[in-house]
Amino acid sequence: MGGHHHHGHSHHHDHGHDCHGSAGRRQLGWAALLTGLFMIAEVVGGVISGSLALLADAGHMLTDFAALAMAWAAFILAARPPTAKLPFGYARLPVLAAFVNGLALFVICIFIIFEAARRFGNMADHDILAGTMLWVAVAGLAVNCLVFLILQSADRDNLNVRGAVLHVIGDMLGSVAAIIAALVIMKTGYKPIDPILSVFVALLILRSAWYLVKDAGHILLEGAPKTLDPNRVRAELTDKIEGVTEIRDMHIWSLTDGRPMMTLAVSAHQNADRTKLIDDIRHLLSHDYGVGDVTIEVK
Repeated sequence: MGGHHHHGHSHHHDHGHDCHGSAGRRQLGWAALLTGLFMIAEVVGGVISGSLALLADAGHMLTDFAALAMAWAAFILAARPPTAKLPFGYARLPVLAAFVNGLALFVICIFIIFEAARRFGNMADHDILAGTMLWVAVAGLAVNCLVFLILQSADRDNLNVRGAVLHVIGDMLGSVAAIIAALVIMKTGYKPIDPILSVFVALLILRSAWYLVKDAGHILLEGAPKTLDPNRVRAELTDKIEGVTEIRDMHIWSLTDGRPMMTLAVSAHQNADRTKLIDDIRHLLSHDYGVGDVTIEVK
C-alpha cells in the first residue's frame, strides 16, 4: 500500500494511489466492457443450446460485469472532492457496491439451483445442443482469461479489484464446467451433467459472494480493521510515548478497505509537552499502523 511510510496527516494516502488510479480505472473499464459483451453472447448461446450450465455461467458473468462496472465507476466517483454534506466524498461507494453485488450473487445462485432441480426432474424434455454449447463455453473461457490478464496489472490491494479478480476466477471455472458438460453430452449423451455442473458453478459463486458480503459488511458496520489489534495499539502508545498515562475511548474503523481511521482520548502527565505528544502519537500510528486519519484529544 502507498500510505504506510508517510508521516503526518492523511492527505498522503490519497495521492499514493493516483499512479495506480488511472491505470486501474482503464483496466477495469476494458475488463467490464469485454465481460458485458460476452455475457450477452453467453445468454443467447445458453438459450439456443438449452444449456443451464451456460446460463449459470452467464449469470456469473452478469455479476462479474456489475462488479467490474461498479469498481470502474467507484474509481471515478472516489476521486470527487468531499462536500459539506458528504465529508468523505464518495470514498465509501465502492464498499457499498461490493456489498450490493454480493447480495445480488446470492439471488442468482438460488435461482440457478432451483432451476437445476426442476430440470433434473424432467431432463427428457430438454434438448441440449452440445456443439453450440461447447463453442460458446470455449469462447467464454478465452474472454475470461483475457480479462484476468488485464486485471493482473491493476492494484491488487483494492477491495473492488480483489472482488473482480475473484469473480473472473469463478467465471473461468464456470466456463470449464460448461466445456466439460458439453463434452460429456457429445460423447455419452448424458444430459443431467448440465444441471449438475450448473449447481457446481452456483456453489462457487456463493462462496465468493459470502466473502464479499462479509468483508464489505464489516467495513459498513464500522468494524475494526483485521490488521489492527486495538489492545496492541493501546499498549504500544502507552509504552512508547513519553507523557501518556492512559488511552481512553479509542475507536478504530475503516472508511474504505485499506484506509483506517481513529479517534482517541489521551490522559497525559501534568508537565507533558502536549504538542510534541500529539505529534509523537500521529507519527507512531502513521508509521507503524498506516493510520493517517487520527483525531486526538488530550485530557
